[in-house]
Amino acid sequence: MIQKRISDLIGYGLKTGLIEEADKVYTVNGLLELFGLDEWEETKSDRDATLTDILEDMLDYAAAHGLLAEDTVTYRDLFDTKIMGLLMPRPSEVRNKFRKLYREQGAKAATDYYYKLSGDSNYIRRDRVKKDLKWTTDTEFGTLDITINLSKPEKDPKAIAAAKLMKQSGYPKCLLCKENEGYAGRVNHPARQNHRIVPVIINGSDWFFQYSPYVYYNEHCIVFNGEHTPMKIERATFGKLLDFVEQFPHYFVGSNADLPIVGGSILSHDHFQGGNYEFPMAKAPMERQIKFAGFEDVKAGIVKWPMSVIRLRAADKERLVELADKILTVWRGYTDEAAFVFAETEGEPHNTITPIARMRNGEYELDLVLRNNITTEKHPLGVYHPHAELHHIKKENIGLIEVMGLAVLPARLKDEIAALERIYRTKGDYRRDELTEKHADWMEDILNRYPQMDADKLHIVLQEEIGQVFKRVLMDAGVYKCTEEGRVAFMEFVDAVNR
Repeated sequence: MIQKRISDLIGYGLKTGLIEEADKVYTVNGLLELFGLDEWEETKSDRDATLTDILEDMLDYAAAHGLLAEDTVTYRDLFDTKIMGLLMPRPSEVRNKFRKLYREQGAKAATDYYYKLSGDSNYIRRDRVKKDLKWTTDTEFGTLDITINLSKPEKDPKAIAAAKLMKQSGYPKCLLCKENEGYAGRVNHPARQNHRIVPVIINGSDWFFQYSPYVYYNEHCIVFNGEHTPMKIERATFGKLLDFVEQFPHYFVGSNADLPIVGGSILSHDHFQGGNYEFPMAKAPMERQIKFAGFEDVKAGIVKWPMSVIRLRAADKERLVELADKILTVWRGYTDEAAFVFAETEGEPHNTITPIARMRNGEYELDLVLRNNITTEKHPLGVYHPHAELHHIKKENIGLIEVMGLAVLPARLKDEIAALERIYRTKGDYRRDELTEKHADWMEDILNRYPQMDADKLHIVLQEEIGQVFKRVLMDAGVYKCTEEGRVAFMEFVDAVNR
């Protein structure tokens, strides 16, 4: 079996362009060494064999022959990445081809090549990404995108136990560092032999470009600082974002905020996220035009969105940088007690911005989302964070992706939704099942509004209701509420920028 699967993998590599005919013997010998084999008899490759099937059979062989420490998802992931690493071109080859395509055919041709490579190499695990559950929900703010993330593997108890016994390593310093390229990985750090990164210069500084292995949306990329330096929203941030979209105009790019609660999961390494995707917030119109003194050449407005968003648009990116920096500076120090906006308490800063850049009809566009991470006794996880009554659906921080209108919901919801449907069909008690207990109040409210619902329609109703919960999550995260009083308070901040 292993001989046949080696032939199939070589066939896959030739078909996808990961290797060329001249690489065949070299790659076979690497695979023979990896599997502890002394010889190879070539067989006709199965052109219909999927990469998932090939790797699964290879992993089963490795487990049966003692090549895996444990036959668990963590060790299987480490080993199959090592397999695919043997089919990968050198980093210099990838970078040279990317630059050549960019120079001769343009940015889209370069990213098309790089994105395909990232999938063909199994760095982006397409088989897992396909498992994500996705749907949309219509709201007064537009159509929101909802996904239940199933592409990240569940925590492996044996790997967790092994990690506790391991000597702590500081290399690479984090999951975003450039030193991950080609890294063999360990039980508490993913293998990256099949990972390649591309250097980019933005705003005069050395950064790198890669794709997210979990691709929450089309061509989900990460742009990260070449140095392991903390996240910081500042004037230079706006210049970097706009410089990136100038170089890659078919992509948007944005940054998580730089404070806990309202920031991303990795605040220790400065990075952005982008991609070839139009998010719901990008489609939302400006509901009110506003003007900033001295910047009459910049189109500006408040976006019709559940969070507090100022949109700026201009042909001159330096003018956008200048105005965005002014708005950020004023917001950092802005307090409005009546609106429960505090710049700081006991020396701890609370105000920051989530910025997003894109090109639109030949002009530069910046969305500035006002954020505040203050906590209270009533809301210990954050006043502008999903409130407790919504935690049964979404408790995690609202980062860049959610801000733009894509809910990334926890994998647990797949089984919990199935349990809700099962109990509805059997007329059971939601409060007596550990999977549904947390949803009981919510479910009772739904059934009060749909008293004679057909069981076959419950799945669609639950998806719609989850989408409406996400809308409420975004409204909770908005500093200024979508009310007449909230808009007045929002305009008072605009006036403060103009003073």
